[in-house]
Amino acid sequence: GNLYPAPRNQAYTLDRAVTAEKYSGNYNNFYEFSLSKTVLPEANALKTKPWTIKIDGLVEKPFEIEVEELIRKVGLEERLYRHRCVEAWSMSVPWTGFPLAKLVALAKPLSGAKYLQMQTFMDKAVAPVQRQFIYPWPYTEGLTMAEAGNDLAFMATGIYGKPLPNQFGAPIRLAVPWKYGFKSIKSINKISFVEARPKTFWEGLQSAEYGFWANVNPAVSHPRWSQASERVLGTEQRVPTLIYNGYGEQVADLYKGLEKERLFV
Repeated sequence: GNLYPAPRNQAYTLDRAVTAEKYSGNYNNFYEFSLSKTVLPEANALKTKPWTIKIDGLVEKPFEIEVEELIRKVGLEERLYRHRCVEAWSMSVPWTGFPLAKLVALAKPLSGAKYLQMQTFMDKAVAPVQRQFIYPWPYTEGLTMAEAGNDLAFMATGIYGKPLPNQFGAPIRLAVPWKYGFKSIKSINKISFVEARPKTFWEGLQSAEYGFWANVNPAVSHPRWSQASERVLGTEQRVPTLIYNGYGEQVADLYKGLEKERLFV
C-alpha cells in the first residue's frame, strides 16, 4: 500500500476528464463472478494476497513470482488511459502499474516465442459462473510479441492511486487501451510464451463476434450494434469513437501487412 500513489508518467494524458471511481467501480464486466455489471460483493470473495504468477513456455527458465516481488523488481508508475468496451461504453482512468515489456524482459523469451498467452485464476468455490460449463474457463487472452512490446501495453496493479479493488481485476491485470476491453484480462496468474496463436476466451465462445485482435475501429460494427460512438460513464454523453481508441499513432504500425486479418473483432 505504501507504493501508492505512484509517480504519474506525464507522457500519458487525456483529452477528457477522468471517470469518477463511484461510476467505474460499480460498472464492471467480470464474468467469473456475475453476468451483470454488479460483481460486488461476489468478487470480494477472491483472495488476492499472496498471489503468484507462473511464467512458462518458450522462456529460458520457467519460474513463479509473487506480485509483490514482481513490483519490487520493476517499479510502478501511473498512467491516464482511455478504456473502450466492445459494448460501446467507455471510461478514462488512472492505472498504476508497469509496462508489460518489463515482464517480457524478465521472462527472457526464446526466439520461437510468437505470442503471450495469459490466463486468469480457476476457482469454482469462489467464482460461481465458473461452475457453468458453457464457458471455456479459465479466461484466456493473448497478444503478439510485438503488441506485448509496445509501450502502451501495461500491467496494472492499481487504480485511482491505490491497489486494485477486486472488481477491477486485482491484484494484477492487463490494460491495452487501443483494444476493446475484453482483451484486458483480469486477475492474471499465468503467462505462457508460445509459438501458436492462442484461442482466447471470447473467440472460443463466439468467434463470429469476438476474435483475437479486437482493435477499436468505429468504422466496423459489431454484428449486433454500431461502434461509431460510445457512452461515457458518469456523464452518459455519447461521443465519437476514434480509430484504435485514439492511440493510432503509437500502434497502427503493428498491423501493417495484416490487412486480411479480422483486426477489429
